[in-house]
Amino acid sequence: MTDLSDHIPLEGYPLISDTEMETTAKDFYDLMRKRRTVRHFSNRAVPRSVIENAIKAAGTAPSGANKQPWHFVAVSAPDIKHKIRLAAEEEERAFYGGKASERWLKDLEQFGTDANKPFLETAPWLIIVFKETYGVKEDGEKQNNYYVSESVGIAMGLLIAALHSSGLATLTHTPSPMGFLREILGRPINEKAVLLLVAGHPGEDAVVPDISKKSLDEISSWQTDA
Repeated sequence: MTDLSDHIPLEGYPLISDTEMETTAKDFYDLMRKRRTVRHFSNRAVPRSVIENAIKAAGTAPSGANKQPWHFVAVSAPDIKHKIRLAAEEEERAFYGGKASERWLKDLEQFGTDANKPFLETAPWLIIVFKETYGVKEDGEKQNNYYVSESVGIAMGLLIAALHSSGLATLTHTPSPMGFLREILGRPINEKAVLLLVAGHPGEDAVVPDISKKSLDEISSWQTDA
């Protein structure tokens, strides 16, 4: 039998009624369904504490064997943001200039995107998410990480939800390849950038495409006793 002597009591799950649960679940859905990917940002400052708490929320994500194989680099320094923009736009020019298929570019037309990414400098914060392909102990010994992509994906979802719940807009930017981010930010070889998340207040003139999400029936199926 598994030894649980070093475990602690579970906390944080108050017993509430079904009605309260339904209300809370609906309120959260109503909040998140208003989240949109934004490409027009204000340069209005955002307190560092807001970003810190969002990253801490992301760090609560479950991970394989609790290895927590992620690292978040928050950037507000204008010179670093400028370097990131120049490198990202170089990759984007290659993408729009021939790397992407005609079908892919056709699918992107509704979003009005191109190789120019001014929001990388306009927005007050860039959060670059790295996945640790393997861990490194203090003595330099390598350690295994498990379910790295899955774990980091969950953490990124929590990060976006935390920022949205704080009233901030976000943009998930994924130029490919993203090796330049590790170089610019001086991250170790065991880390690989997987997301460049732009965060800040939306611009006063911000607009978004008139698109919709799939319905519950389209994204779920149910097997119940009823």
